Amino acid sequence: MHSPLPIERFLAAGLPLIDVRSPAEYLRGHIPGAVNLPLFSDEERACVGTLYKQQGRDAAMLEGLRITGPKLAPMVEEARRIAPDGRIGVHCWRGGERSASVAWLLRKAGFSEVATLERGYKAFREHVLASLAKPWNLFVLGGYTGTGKTVILELLRGQGEAVVNLEKLAQHKGSAFGGIGEGIQPSTEHFENLLWKALQQLGNSRPIWVEDESQMIGKAKIPDPFFALLRSAPVWFVDMPVEQRAQQLVETYGLYPADELADAIKRIQKRLGPQHAKEALDALGAGNLHRVAEITLAYYDKTYARGLSQRDPARTRMVQAHGTSLIEIAQQLKHERINATNSTLDRI
Repeated sequence: MHSPLPIERFLAAGLPLIDVRSPAEYLRGHIPGAVNLPLFSDEERACVGTLYKQQGRDAAMLEGLRITGPKLAPMVEEARRIAPDGRIGVHCWRGGERSASVAWLLRKAGFSEVATLERGYKAFREHVLASLAKPWNLFVLGGYTGTGKTVILELLRGQGEAVVNLEKLAQHKGSAFGGIGEGIQPSTEHFENLLWKALQQLGNSRPIWVEDESQMIGKAKIPDPFFALLRSAPVWFVDMPVEQRAQQLVETYGLYPADELADAIKRIQKRLGPQHAKEALDALGAGNLHRVAEITLAYYDKTYARGLSQRDPARTRMVQAHGTSLIEIAQQLKHERINATNSTLDRI
């Protein structure tokens, strides 16, 4: 008898994972790293579900067997490719018949270890949400738009600092321009899964740098407990002149198509005001990207300042960056983190 593993043991086993749910279920959210080997397509799953409701379990089971029969050999072959050493983990939504059936098949096909997940993906989601509600030790990197915060985070990572890049996980830079040059955003559910994975890889033995964000990064929402933690954590605010920030925005967005930049301006034209929106579009048409950056920065600076004003001033530290390179800023921030950590240890 092979008993399903609870979520902690299932994850700790470190096995290659296959997710046998339908493609739509997998797309909505999945365990990071799991490969989708669906037992049913979306349409087939709906058909079997309808039969179960209308005619009962036996009718649904027979139809399921008819559907899956031709898929079994290719599924075993793909599972062998994913787990050539014959050790694999399998899960479905609730840890029911889909994962149990595939696990039975793989064992019969000669796999030496096939672990299933007790209560399935549903248990994983509960584990993720509980983890994201823990008191993570965050250091927040703040600064007005164009400061280069994402680049600074990656420079901090290169210096050995613990970093979670929320915008990279969300595949969005956070503003009306933030989707330009990015891929398809994950669902909020899967964004949470990716955030969980990033945090688990770092642990909580030292502060983790994150960028100051609104709760919505494009269409992905930062979970409430983690966002509350982010908003209450200490902030290192990089104070950089607007001219320097405008130039960095030109370098970041200047290579993208003008029509995509124009669409982004139009998305915030009500907040910019009709006169400023028209001036920005005219400047874009004339190829004056620096002026476009200046106009949009005036709006974003006011928006960010409102958010910053809601923080505890005693937990906001200014980092002057007038003419300072981003790598010098990162070095200073690492030094500040070391001092802050040592100061905390001295008080213990």
